[in-house]
Amino acid sequence: MPTLPSEQPSPPVSEPHRQRKMAESFGVDTERYDRTRPSYPDALMERIVAASPGPDVVDVGCGTGIVARQLRAAGCTVLGVEPDARMAEFARRGGFEVDVATFEAWDDAGRRFDAVVAGQAWHWVDPVEGAAKAARVLRPGGLLAVFWHIFQMPDEVFDAFAEVYQRVVPDSPVPVQAAKQPLNVYEQMSARISDGIRDTTGFGEPDHWRYEWERYYSRDEWLDQIPTSGVLTQLPPDKLAEVQKSVGAAIDGMGGGFTMPYVTVAVTASRQP
Repeated sequence: MPTLPSEQPSPPVSEPHRQRKMAESFGVDTERYDRTRPSYPDALMERIVAASPGPDVVDVGCGTGIVARQLRAAGCTVLGVEPDARMAEFARRGGFEVDVATFEAWDDAGRRFDAVVAGQAWHWVDPVEGAAKAARVLRPGGLLAVFWHIFQMPDEVFDAFAEVYQRVVPDSPVPVQAAKQPLNVYEQMSARISDGIRDTTGFGEPDHWRYEWERYYSRDEWLDQIPTSGVLTQLPPDKLAEVQKSVGAAIDGMGGGFTMPYVTVAVTASRQP
């Protein structure tokens, strides 16, 4: 990811919602994003539906519609809110209504919902303003459910990625090495989000859900996905190719593929009457 101009200090990494260039860069290749990003455990979708008082859902940072499609299949009516017009247009082609806006600035036009969800997106939302907006648009008993995939790359793959990334983007503000302990990163993020919910009038105590699963990636499958990472979406083609070459060589050394352990984690809270 390119750094901000020198006269504009980079926002703290602990405040990703202020990294707007990265937050709104995922539409650079919508087809790749939709093709390669994993969906969510069926058990998570079923639990969201069961915990919501009705079927009306707003999907924050809906992207290409990955979460929205799963919820629609479970019987929900989904409205997307997405700041990247390119992503929004892709989701619209899938049959969804999508408003182009950040969630904080979105005009709800008096609409009310049974659930507010966000898959891989709530860290791009101000944790206090976002929770307050969710409380405002939720019906009594409505559910806020924000969730992420946490994955642990094999050491060989991670080390190859970290080395080449730091070489091609030496001035990046993103602490790539921190991702070697992804659960620690999530715990810090989860604490900020939970505090934002607690600081908002209208929600009960946040709850935490967890689902473990795994997926096998061939060399080509993983190299196809990694350009959708926020730290790579704005790399020039030559630098991206260098990253892919280095990571691909590491995967070749492992036999051409690997099994990735995933944990899908959620922070949830119910709107009080």
